[in-house]
Amino acid sequence: MASPRHAGPPDGGWGWMIVAGCFLVTICTRAVTRCISIFFVEFQAYFGQDYARTAWIHSIVDCATMFCAPLGSLISNHVSCQVGIMLGGLLASTGLILSSFATSLEHLYLSLGVLTGLGFALCYSPAIAMVGKYFNKRKALAYGIAMSGSGIGTFILAPVVQLLIEQFSWRGALLILGGFVLNLCVCGALMRPIALKEDRKTAPEFLEQDYVPEAQKRDLKQMSICSPLIKVWSHECLCYCSWKEYDFLLMPGFMVLAVSVLFMAYGCSPLFVYLVPYALSVGVSHHQAAFLMSILGVIDIIGNITFGWLTDRRCLKKHRHFCYLFAVGMDGLCCLFLPVLQNFPLLVPFSFTFGYFDGAYVTLIPVVTADVVGTSALSSALGVVYFLHAIPYLVSPPVAGWLVDTTGSYTASFLLCGFSMIFSSTLLCFARLAKKIKRTRLWSLTNDTGTKQHLWTNGAIAYSVTAGLDQKDVEFLAVDTNSYSNR
Repeated sequence: MASPRHAGPPDGGWGWMIVAGCFLVTICTRAVTRCISIFFVEFQAYFGQDYARTAWIHSIVDCATMFCAPLGSLISNHVSCQVGIMLGGLLASTGLILSSFATSLEHLYLSLGVLTGLGFALCYSPAIAMVGKYFNKRKALAYGIAMSGSGIGTFILAPVVQLLIEQFSWRGALLILGGFVLNLCVCGALMRPIALKEDRKTAPEFLEQDYVPEAQKRDLKQMSICSPLIKVWSHECLCYCSWKEYDFLLMPGFMVLAVSVLFMAYGCSPLFVYLVPYALSVGVSHHQAAFLMSILGVIDIIGNITFGWLTDRRCLKKHRHFCYLFAVGMDGLCCLFLPVLQNFPLLVPFSFTFGYFDGAYVTLIPVVTADVVGTSALSSALGVVYFLHAIPYLVSPPVAGWLVDTTGSYTASFLLCGFSMIFSSTLLCFARLAKKIKRTRLWSLTNDTGTKQHLWTNGAIAYSVTAGLDQKDVEFLAVDTNSYSNR
């Protein structure tokens, strides 16, 4: 059955079921990934390996999840979001079940790392992109609720996983988690597709190309661009389709966001791997260490929802980028102070602060990405953004573990994480300020009648003028131009 067509995102209705489905997806993917750190000490003791080698397990899970995110977007765009998430749920469950029979760390690298991470990848970015298709005015709030699943899941699963390890050993705990993540298949069933007019805005231009035969033009008018490949297209059509999906890669605003994400991802990953081992090393009990992860998770929820709600307010809606970089910078500062917090009463405030701002910037990643590239390219753009997390997620925990093995303390590891996140925030801040200065100068140019005639031709924006601007700014200036030409 054809999906319903809407002029714009409905901002409600079935969209709230999409939010509920995405909420469960984040519990089954991101919360479960975080809880793998609770197995860290068990794996290290059972296999008799050092910090660096054991840390590769968590790194490979995160890396596979983010590295394969474009594959999840590809399946969602060309087949179905529902099929992609259900397939991902089956793969992730299989990986966790096979991990319960592991006899070596290498076995865990493949089953828990690669297979489970691939399954999570097919679920995570398509589910998040679907929320953006159903919401516009309340987008940040919808994402806040959906992404809070990571915090709620961590809060609930952290003590539960510790209890399962004590009762059934780490093998039994992994087996039970394997059954739990099968709920991803239920989440996939909720992801009803929606067709927006914005998704077809490039169709007339495409159909005018000379290389498209007349017979194919008639067929293409019955389907949207990049719809499921139920008909055989020419090689040229497919190349054009793929390019239109990823032409945002050349946008300067997206390039800066991508570089910023690399440093942010490097800084945030080791904390979730080493918070529990660090707490144990300073004399905190196992249950208190697991409770720190629970605190981080529940405060993460508050950060998700409150920051989502606040940035939907009229006074902050135009400043989402600055809210995002502020949250990333605050998490960086938290990491810098962590080495001097060496008892449970001091680690509790850390978990509160870091958890809140972690939830804040995680909520704003898809919102900021949508502001840069637009809703029609959001699924592909999120796939690329999460793909960029892959390499930092892969290398940062082992690098941090190597620093711990070399120096005998966690200080160097946490300082490196903190400075990386602060650099990410600072880079995006300077880039955003430069863009605002350029926009102000363009505004002054558009008010100059003589200059405007050289900048605009039939309402189209010259590329040299809009270089460095994101999708919202281009649309804003285009509207201003059309209103000028109608005077």
